[in-house]
Amino acid sequence: MNAGGVGYWWSSLGGPPPRRPPLERPREADVAIVGAGYTGLWCAYYLKRARPELEVVVLEREHAGFGASGRNGGWVSGFFSGPPRVYERAGAGADRGYGALQALMFETVEEIAAVLADRRIEADFLQSGLLRVALGAAQEQRLAEELAQARTRGLGEADLRWLDAAALRERVSVAGARGAAFSPRVARVHPAKLLAGLAAAVEQMGVAIYEDTPVREIRPRQALTAAGVVRARWVVRATEGYTAGLPGLRRALVPMNSSMIVTEPLSPRAWRQIGWEGSELLADDAHVYAYLQRTEDGRIAIGGRGVPYRFGSRTDRAGETAGSTVASLHAKLLAMFPAAGDAQLAHTWSGVLGVARDWGVALDADPATGLAWAGGYVGEGVAASNLAARALCELILERPGRLARIAWVGRRPPRWEPEPLRWAEIGAVYSLYRLADRFERRSGRPSRLGALVDRACGRR
Repeated sequence: MNAGGVGYWWSSLGGPPPRRPPLERPREADVAIVGAGYTGLWCAYYLKRARPELEVVVLEREHAGFGASGRNGGWVSGFFSGPPRVYERAGAGADRGYGALQALMFETVEEIAAVLADRRIEADFLQSGLLRVALGAAQEQRLAEELAQARTRGLGEADLRWLDAAALRERVSVAGARGAAFSPRVARVHPAKLLAGLAAAVEQMGVAIYEDTPVREIRPRQALTAAGVVRARWVVRATEGYTAGLPGLRRALVPMNSSMIVTEPLSPRAWRQIGWEGSELLADDAHVYAYLQRTEDGRIAIGGRGVPYRFGSRTDRAGETAGSTVASLHAKLLAMFPAAGDAQLAHTWSGVLGVARDWGVALDADPATGLAWAGGYVGEGVAASNLAARALCELILERPGRLARIAWVGRRPPRWEPEPLRWAEIGAVYSLYRLADRFERRSGRPSRLGALVDRACGRR
């Protein structure tokens, strides 16, 4: 079994491609983008598509897709992070609130599909939908409540609907499942194939990607590197889970850890027992939830929170995963799919995602300083980064349309508490969530503790 590194998705391609050359001397550009993940590359793509003459450079500390963009669960989700109240408060008018965001996110799944088709990027993209499965009575009740709330926000049967246990079994056999909320607005993807294809596309459009080029500081119209200063009319911060490593931004976004394991391909006999021929994305509705996909080559990948946070917003570049986390994810996999018991684990890995204090996405572009940024996707960044990048492009190019008015734009999330309060708070939140999940498994009732923690930490 492989452990650590940048994870299974890259290893399935034989590893990341050879490193691109680093920046060797100071230079100038129209737009300098810090971070070669989805946000940075989508931003470069849409800028060059709109204005081919622009000089756009991307500066990356490691290699393109080193972070969450190459390590995630492969969900191109039409849903997004952050409690509705955050965006309703930010919104002013029909095109600024939560409903407008939701409609745009649904469109974003289609937009990504269109780009992949146009650029001939083969990324195992399949709009198979999402099944959020109720494992037990407590989760069933909570999902019913969430479905009712979704109706009040304008989501209809075409967007989200309930499947009873029998209807769920026709799609996939999940042990102990009492039903599921299904949405067709989610697609499966191979994260590294998407990243590699997007990076190649922007290079073909004339974008320079400099790898092994750490940016030690971002200033108005400047990105400072060891090779010198990159001066640009606009400097875009697209660092997501690694933002805390930049001066002055330690409390802007915390790097939250998520871990994954993937099996070897399951046997035909196991798949006959499981079903899952539609390759829908899967999740349960626990407070500390798990997320899964059936890969194109017949494996199961499952992820979840292990050790959620490292003191001082530290990040681990090695991708190591604690043995207890691997055991917990494997146990969850076997509890949901006993037929997978004969499949060996192929790879385990971890990575970080960016979380704002109010759990919401934020982006902006300030013409006075030439500084632009986006992030805080809380694990939903495969699709959300595309919408954020398109909104940034409208702002940077001074062509404001409906994307420049979404509620993400101009938000200033509160800063996280200083250490050691930050470390203690995040650790306590996930400890209490696990306690709430244990209570729900024993009692069959939704935990008041879980709801209280949601409100206390700002997730609801």
